[in-house]
Amino acid sequence: MRTQPEQLRERTKQFAIRVVKLFRSLPKSDEARIMGKQVLRAGTSVAANYRAVCRARSRAEFISKVGVTVEEADETVFWLELLVETGIVPKDRMQGLLAEANELLAILAASQRTARAGGTGKMTQ
Repeated sequence: MRTQPEQLRERTKQFAIRVVKLFRSLPKSDEARIMGKQVLRAGTSVAANYRAVCRARSRAEFISKVGVTVEEADETVFWLELLVETGIVPKDRMQGLLAEANELLAILAASQRTARAGGTGKMTQ
């Protein structure tokens, strides 16, 4: 059985893949492409930065790196919501991806709070 960090590492990678697929499917309008590039950058950054979190060498480094990951996840949620609220992507098509983005944000933010409170913050077995 894989550890929680390994599971989250795979989950964030799958999330990044879904974001790439969303970007590819966006309309070719200027506003869709501009917002699409933002969500592409932030959404793929969640996975890349979580990999760095897993390699943190100290609690301070962990807190710093997980903070960046939380910011990227939150920004991804913003851009996904904006794509829906501007009518570029239908809400029903975005629900699953937006739900996953919010779940990842909650998990990462909880880990950040735990680490700041004095726990390791690292999700162990």
